[in-house]
This record gives sequence, structure tokens and C-alpha cells, in this order.
Amino acid sequence: MTHETNVQKAELLRSLHVPGTPLIVTNVWDSITARIVAASPGVKALATASHSVSEAHGVPDGEGLSVDQAIAAAALIIRSVELPVSVDFEKGYSPDAAGVEANVARLIEAGASGINIEDSRGKPKAPLFDLDTAVSRVAAVRAAADKSGVPLVINARVDALAGTPDDWNDAIVRANAYLAAGADVAFVLGLGTEDKVKRALDEIDGMISVISNPASVPLKRLAELGVSRVSFGPGTMGLSLAHLQQAATQLTALGDYPAELAFTF
Repeated sequence: MTHETNVQKAELLRSLHVPGTPLIVTNVWDSITARIVAASPGVKALATASHSVSEAHGVPDGEGLSVDQAIAAAALIIRSVELPVSVDFEKGYSPDAAGVEANVARLIEAGASGINIEDSRGKPKAPLFDLDTAVSRVAAVRAAADKSGVPLVINARVDALAGTPDDWNDAIVRANAYLAAGADVAFVLGLGTEDKVKRALDEIDGMISVISNPASVPLKRLAELGVSRVSFGPGTMGLSLAHLQQAATQLTALGDYPAELAFTF
């Protein structure tokens, strides 16, 4: 991918984040899932899910992959499709901001148009980085993007409510601090009700994204409220695996052939 193409894809990805007309990203984890989703009507961009990518490699989520493996997995997905790809880069695969910046520079070279960066030290409900450290890591991602000349879309994850559902003030402070440090979107976990979504939109000084599942606020309502992006994390892998398990059970029991068994690539 040329530098010009990478810039164009990042600009396109940014333009797709529109409050009230949210970017819907059905998360992928390898070449075939990327190509299938990219070919689906209406899909304009892709996003990876670190949990799913890790599972596909037989390692636990939470940077079970090395940085080299994570970048290679992202590069495989990126070169499999023409659409912009936002990469779930976990904590940046480094204990310090300088390392995060260096790793993100490599990810941009691999063709990433966007990135998720976490503010926890592991999975949701794990201890968070202190605010100054978390902000410095978001700033490091923006610094890498600025130096590359690629307007990488930064979706900065806010885990405060995932760990402590009542810690609203910390979540808002963090979201606004990350946006001020160069993030494009605040990815706030724990917005499971309409009232919480409304409050986040009122108190956060920029665009927000959410992760959804069947218990979440309906997609059309999220759009009406003004959310800018919706993703589904490892839920899309769960959806695929549930269908696979159901089919395996049916076939093993000498049942009917599932219609999807006739799918061709």
C-alpha cells in the first residue's frame, strides 16, 4: 500500500464517524472474515477485535500475542481488503509511551487506518493506568500518526465504568483527556442503558463509540441519540462459533444439511 493510499483510507475512516449516522463495524479476526464482511452490502470499513485475533492464534487476550505477531495479523487483514481497517492494538504492546509510539509507527506502515488503544492494564475490570500515564499513551499514538503523515483515527478506550460501574466522573475525565490528547473518538465501555448513553454524549466533548450486544440499546436508537460508532468486539466470533456448533450438532445427529453448508467462496 502506498503512503497516499494509506492517507486516503485514514481520511475516509475519519469521515465515516458521524454523530447520528454511526459507523457500524462488524469485527473481524482473519483474512476470510475480513473479506466476507467487506463484501457485505453497506459495509464501509472494518475493525479487528483483539480477543478474536488472539483466540484464532491460540493465545489469551490481553497481549498474548507478541507485537510482531499482532502487526502481522493486522497486516494480513489489511491487505485482504480494499476498505479502511481499524486495528484493536490493545495497550500498544509496550509498558511505556515511547514504545507505544514506536509500535504504532510500525502498525501504520502495515497500512492501518485506525486504532483502538486501551487504558487498562489488561482485560476490562483490570486496574487502569493512572490518568497521566494513560493520556501520555494516547498522545504517543497521535505523535506516531503525525510523524507518519497518516491521519490515523484513534478510538481511545475508556474502561472506568467496566471496572467500577458507578465511577462516572473518572470515565468522563478520562474520555475528555484522551480527546484533548489527540484521540478522535472516546470508546466508552459500560454504556448499557439509554440514560448512560445520553449522559456520556452530554458530558464528553467529542464523538463517542460504544460496544453492543443483544442486551444493549438498539442500534437505531443509538443512532438517534448521536453515537458515532458501534462495534461488537468478540461477539461476532461468538456468533460465528455458535452457528458452527449448532451445525456440528445437527450433522453429527444425522440431521438435515444446513443450507449454509453450500456456501462457496
